[in-house]
Amino acid sequence: MKTTPFWTDQTPRPSDLPLSDLPNQVDIAVIGSGYTGLNAAIEIAKAGGNVVVLEQETIGWGASSRNAGMMSAGMKASANFITRNYGPEKNRLFFQWSADAVDYVDRVVQDENIDCDFNRKGAVFLACKPSHLEDLKAYKKELENEYGFQGTKLLTSQDLHTEIGSSLYSGGLVNDFSAGLDPAKYTYGLAFAAARYGSKLVEKAEVKKIKRTNDGFELTTSKGQLKAKEVLMATNGYTTRLVPRIRNGIFPSGSYIIVTEPLPDELQKELAPTNRNFEDTRNFLNYFCLTADGRVLIGGRRSLSPNLDLHESARHLYQRLLEIWPQVEGYAVTHVWTGRLGISFDLMPHAGRLDDIWFANGYCGHGLAIGSYLGYEIGQVLAGKLESSPMMEINHPRYFFASLDKLFLPAVSLWYKTKDRFY
Repeated sequence: MKTTPFWTDQTPRPSDLPLSDLPNQVDIAVIGSGYTGLNAAIEIAKAGGNVVVLEQETIGWGASSRNAGMMSAGMKASANFITRNYGPEKNRLFFQWSADAVDYVDRVVQDENIDCDFNRKGAVFLACKPSHLEDLKAYKKELENEYGFQGTKLLTSQDLHTEIGSSLYSGGLVNDFSAGLDPAKYTYGLAFAAARYGSKLVEKAEVKKIKRTNDGFELTTSKGQLKAKEVLMATNGYTTRLVPRIRNGIFPSGSYIIVTEPLPDELQKELAPTNRNFEDTRNFLNYFCLTADGRVLIGGRRSLSPNLDLHESARHLYQRLLEIWPQVEGYAVTHVWTGRLGISFDLMPHAGRLDDIWFANGYCGHGLAIGSYLGYEIGQVLAGKLESSPMMEINHPRYFFASLDKLFLPAVSLWYKTKDRFY
C-alpha cells in the first residue's frame, strides 16, 4: 500500500509543465499553486497583468491534488447560521454563489480544454439514522422553497437500492447537479492555462518573509528576492504565520483517503448503479465514489488532526468501507494519503485584504469548487475587472489562538464524536 496520493501517482506532474525562473519584479505575486492561486493567476494574466505563482513544493502539491474530486452546491456553514448572521437574502445569495462555483469549474474545464474526467452524474446524501432522513426531507424543502433548487429526489431505505448497493442507510437525497473530476489532472490543466496566458510558475520557492516597501512589497524566497506591487496568499489549509493576521482566521484539519484496486464491472454496477458521488450525514462524515478506472475511493477522518498515522487511518477507513459495502472485502487497498483542509471559525469562505496583503481561504472541505471560483473572483478584483466578491463583504472571525490548533483540535474532535454518537 502506497502512502502517496493516488491522483499524482496515476498522473505525475507533467515533465513539460512550463516553469519559470524567479523574476526580479512583477505586478502581482501569488503564493500557492492550488485552485485559488492558479485561477486567480489566469484572470490576472488574461487582463495583461505581470503575475508570478510561487509554490514552496511542486505545482498543485497541496490539497488541490489530494482531495476526492467531488463538488456540490452549499456552504459548510448551516443555513440557520448564515440567516441569523446575514439575513435570508444573503443566505439565498450565498447558496446561489456556491452553485455558481460548480458551474464555473464546469465552464473553465470546457473553455481551457482540460482533460480531467469531468462528470456531472450527481450525488446522494445518505442518512445514517432515521432522524437524519427527516433532516434531509427538511433540506429538500429548503432547497426548493428558499433557493428554487429543483431536481432533488428523496429515497427511503427501501428505495435506496436504485442508487447504492448497501443496506446501511436509512434513506437518501439524490441530486443531478453535483460533479466530479480528477483533481490532479484539473490542477495541471489550470497550470498549463495560466502559463499559456503569461503567468510565471515557480516551484520550490518558499516565501520566508514579506516586507512592505514604498511601492509595494519585497518577498524573500528560497530562490531569492522578488518585488511585487501586490501579494495574494492562496494557501488555505497550508497557511503559516507568514502574515499572522491571515493565519489567525484559519486553522488546518486533516482528511484521509484510501482507494482500492480496480473492481470488476459487474461489482461496480452493484455498488453504485448510477455511479454518483456519495456523502453521509455524520459530523465526521465519509465521502466515497468510484473512480474513472473503477476503484472505490473513500475519505473521512476520526479526528480533526492533520497528523494522524496513515496506516491506522487506512485501517479505519477500510473498516468503514466494509460496513458500507461488504462486497468489497478481499480487494486490496492500493493507496492511502492525507491533505489539509483550511477551516475558518465560522465555516465560511473568506477573501479580502489584511495588512495590505490579499488572501482567500476557509473552504472547509468545499475547496474544489469554492476555491476555484473565489480564485477567479479575486483574480478579477486584482485585474480591475470586478469591484468585490460576496466573500469579501462578510465578517471574518480571527483569534490569536488559531495557530495553537494542536491544543484545541482534540476538544473539538471529541465534541463532534459525541454529537455523532447521540444525534
